[in-house]
Amino acid sequence: MKYLFSMVFTIIICVCNAQQINQPLIDETAEKMLLYQRANGGWPQYKGDATDYIKEVSSELQEKLVADKVRLDATCDDHTTTKEIKYLLSAHQQTNNPSYLAAAEKGIAYLLEAQHTAGGWPQSYPDTSSYHGHITYNDNAMIDVMWIIKGLAEENEKYQAVDPGLKALAKEAFQKGVQCILNTQVVQNGQLTAWCAQHDRNTLQPASARKFEPASLSGSESVGITRFLMAIDQPSADIKRAIRGAVAWFDAVKIEGWNVEIRKDPTQPTGRDRVIFEEEGSVIWARFYEFNTFQPIFTGRDGIIHYKLEDIENERRVGYGFYGKWANKLLAKEFPLWQEKWVD
Repeated sequence: MKYLFSMVFTIIICVCNAQQINQPLIDETAEKMLLYQRANGGWPQYKGDATDYIKEVSSELQEKLVADKVRLDATCDDHTTTKEIKYLLSAHQQTNNPSYLAAAEKGIAYLLEAQHTAGGWPQSYPDTSSYHGHITYNDNAMIDVMWIIKGLAEENEKYQAVDPGLKALAKEAFQKGVQCILNTQVVQNGQLTAWCAQHDRNTLQPASARKFEPASLSGSESVGITRFLMAIDQPSADIKRAIRGAVAWFDAVKIEGWNVEIRKDPTQPTGRDRVIFEEEGSVIWARFYEFNTFQPIFTGRDGIIHYKLEDIENERRVGYGFYGKWANKLLAKEFPLWQEKWVD
């Protein structure tokens, strides 16, 4: 009898251990991402900002997130959706938790569905009202998506576990996306230049967004686009022309001998000010350049274009990046290496 009892007890212990072994590992951040994911596969910007997954999720917020699953407010703005997909794929590799892979695949399917016929991606989908529906390079939204699509199309290791059907769709989406980038590069006086932060999804022409984001040539987003094109293996003649045209434009519009910084200034409404000043050896670029003249332009919340940073309101001067060193590394190091690799 004792022997029988011992055998039964041993079996119970083994079954319990087996159940524990088969339990998938948990990643706390990934679990929060599952909560925030919308039913259509994308992720929102909660309360207008990128979600902070470090913060604890209260029971009240958890209930709200479950109720909000059906909302159609998913976006690619500020790395949203793309960040979650990449994290969940990494978490799946670390934990082998199938829930994380399933959520990432649902996010990928969302991105594939959101692609415009012309090959671009909007800032938000399915809410494409106002400027949200434009092909959006602003804050690298479309390029963030394209890096994921590229990884899928090339079947990179980090995407190894993803459904082969999604990878097949990504190959087509990648080609369409690259062609959209080439088709939206702005030509001025017969020369390829840069890109606007937004382009109309149908006409592909430069488009404005918020009042302080006029249709113009971008000295910031165009750097990310150029870097993406430079990462394409065996680039076509059209891709090479696009890269060289953009780099030539960056070189032509660089602002040498000047720098920009935010300084304390108690006389200003915000207590700070962003100022441009002379500095030997420094090179910067403007965020927005006027078509044809290539002059830097600055716009406040009234939508009026100015040609000096100090002419717009203080809140916008300190609250928006109108100048930056965006193309420095591209011109000094990255392009020369690319040029050497892909010399004709």
